[in-house]
Amino acid sequence: MRVRTWLRLLAAGLSVGVLAATVVSVGGPAGAAVPDRFGFVLWNGAVVGSGTTPAGSTVSVVGTGQYKITFAGAAASGGVVHVTAINSAPHWCQVNSFGPSGVDEVVMISCYRVGGAPDFTNFSAIFSSSSGPASAVGSFGYVHSTPTGALVSQYNSAGWANTVIHTGPGQWDVKFPGLSTPGPIDGSLQATAVSSPTVPARCKVLTWSSSSSGQVAQVRCFNAAGALADTRFTLTYQYQRSLYGGFAPPKYFGYLWNKPVGGPPSTNFNSILGPGANTLSPGTLSLVTFPALAMLPDDIQVTAYGPGSDFCGLNFPWTHAGSDTFVRDVNCFTNAGAPSASGFLVSDNSAL
Repeated sequence: MRVRTWLRLLAAGLSVGVLAATVVSVGGPAGAAVPDRFGFVLWNGAVVGSGTTPAGSTVSVVGTGQYKITFAGAAASGGVVHVTAINSAPHWCQVNSFGPSGVDEVVMISCYRVGGAPDFTNFSAIFSSSSGPASAVGSFGYVHSTPTGALVSQYNSAGWANTVIHTGPGQWDVKFPGLSTPGPIDGSLQATAVSSPTVPARCKVLTWSSSSSGQVAQVRCFNAAGALADTRFTLTYQYQRSLYGGFAPPKYFGYLWNKPVGGPPSTNFNSILGPGANTLSPGTLSLVTFPALAMLPDDIQVTAYGPGSDFCGLNFPWTHAGSDTFVRDVNCFTNAGAPSASGFLVSDNSAL
């Protein structure tokens, strides 16, 4: 009964989303439906088409562990980028810079092994930029923050102004006012460090809270030694919307919070089957299944959750069987590189 009820609600929501997209697109780019532009890429020694959009996007190796991503025709001002390392050994990746280059969006990233030495690795990355009004379905917001809390760019689907407060070295409170949810914890988050290639950094979510007033998240960032350290960062919040903010399309997206172990249904969402439908087999290698979401091209992003300097990525690229998507597995590590059963947030997003 719960699934049938959710499907009826989803169908109604899709109609609302399509109508909203039609209405707001009349005003041109400034009033375009969310997002203005987006792209994602899966790099496995070469660009993998099933995990990449727009078609024609490229990745160039520009140094040891350094990559230039060109999202073809996706140039947009502002926005955010997230990146996840894919390696069976402990690695993480950070964003160095991103911005338009002609009609393309160019993103520079760096990746590291334990200790902070640059190293080659596979990865997935996603870019999005939004400025127009969103449909009434779900909530979505992001910030690109400087170490002081000054915002480089931001978006809030309720039309409010997000804020970032620097509370200590490597520590920030991020507020998304107006993004109302029932509470006490709803939706999902992704956080990524933005830093120079010579200054390795990584970020995670310490915790967050949800209410009718909006969302409040605590972000923590660390240097290669595992110490709290100031850096620029990006943070995206999603609630019943994709990680890049779109709704109908995409019709296929989902997210899950491993607390650990698991989390409430309000942090486990599947756009086809409803709340609580995704599954988790927890451990130092955590198998996550997103049933009914195997619509290509698609993207997976992971962010570590909880105290300490643990970090998380993907053991291998995600796979598909029938209509299901399998993340085999999320892997997490201590700063020294030992396997860890850390908490994490994982997000699955299709272009369709």
